[in-house]
Amino acid sequence: MFLIIALIIIVSAVYSYINARFLKLPGTIGIVTLAILGSILTIVIENLDPGIAKYLTVLAKHINFSTTVLNVMLGFLLFATAFNLDTRKLKREMRPVLILSTLGVIISTTVFGALFYWITGLIDIKVPFVYCLLFGALVSPTDPVAVAAVIKGSKLPANLETIISGESLFNDGVGLVLFLLILEVTQSGVNNLDIAKAILLFIQEVFGGIILGAVTGWLAFKLMKSINDFQTIVLVSLALVMLDSVLASYLHLSIPLAVVTAGLFVGGRSINATNKEKSHEALEDFWLLIDEILNAVLFVMIGLQMVNVPFISNYWITGGIAIVIILGARWMSIMLPLTFLRKSLNVNYNSINILTWAGLRGGISIALALALPISPYRHMILSGSYFIVIFSIVVQGLSLNRLINASYKKD
Repeated sequence: MFLIIALIIIVSAVYSYINARFLKLPGTIGIVTLAILGSILTIVIENLDPGIAKYLTVLAKHINFSTTVLNVMLGFLLFATAFNLDTRKLKREMRPVLILSTLGVIISTTVFGALFYWITGLIDIKVPFVYCLLFGALVSPTDPVAVAAVIKGSKLPANLETIISGESLFNDGVGLVLFLLILEVTQSGVNNLDIAKAILLFIQEVFGGIILGAVTGWLAFKLMKSINDFQTIVLVSLALVMLDSVLASYLHLSIPLAVVTAGLFVGGRSINATNKEKSHEALEDFWLLIDEILNAVLFVMIGLQMVNVPFISNYWITGGIAIVIILGARWMSIMLPLTFLRKSLNVNYNSINILTWAGLRGGISIALALALPISPYRHMILSGSYFIVIFSIVVQGLSLNRLINASYKKD
């Protein structure tokens, strides 16, 4: 375990240095690009000389990516992002954030599933509709880690930045629950699905996670505000993330919603005991550093996992189709709520293209795809998820600021 962790940190440091010294791309994009190139080189070497390649693939093949991301890293990453989010701005944009993170995810999943089923059927690729919906559920939520890393330092208007960041934080919990419900249908069949049980599970996961995060966040806030020792304050914040992750997993609640709620609760209130003390500001810096380090590690791991998906070359057609469809589904998931609720939302039609292009996918989609049980459609969904994630991080990430500048050049 120590060897694997050490190798991941070393590789992350090397890629970060190469990017900062030579490529000078935005951190996330540069790191994931280098990691992908490294994986492609490893696959080529494996085909030429398997003996040499076994030493190169040992790292990727000994990491349980799904478990590491969903059960270990996700809580810390979401908490860090939520802790540093401006809660006052979030309150002003809460209505569009909640609509896009709930109704938007459901619309995107449905539209993606229907279009993927229809288009693949036209080219004689037979995929059951429920698996098309499953595919849509795991790629519809935007990734808060990827989004935060790319829009950091951009010239986005304040309200759009808050909407994009807030939506990506909350839609993970909804997306995960939706994914689990559809996965249950693929395993037990539509006729055996208990609708009442499914609704109860959704309520338990979503609202239970929010309540857990609010209670533990309040308790941690009170503890941190009552002391001046910064070391203890940091330990309490770390313990908060771990406690929420453990309790939510044990009680079958949403881990993402629990840690996000706790992060927003603690981060939105100053823990400084006196006006001269700067504990809260120092804690913000600490979690910002944790966020950036784990960001680098996560995207190195995304690139390394390509070694485990050599069959990605067999799915160029479905992968390309999936990229186009997810962009269309994302656009519709924003346009439809905006059309019917325009008067109550603080968003105009000029923002749709930016909101669509800023909907990046990342480690969560890959982790869910890797966690899929064995089926005839697993490889197709996993490969398609990689196509979408790589396209969103590299292509959308590199061109997002250009789109923003073009949209607001008249201003």
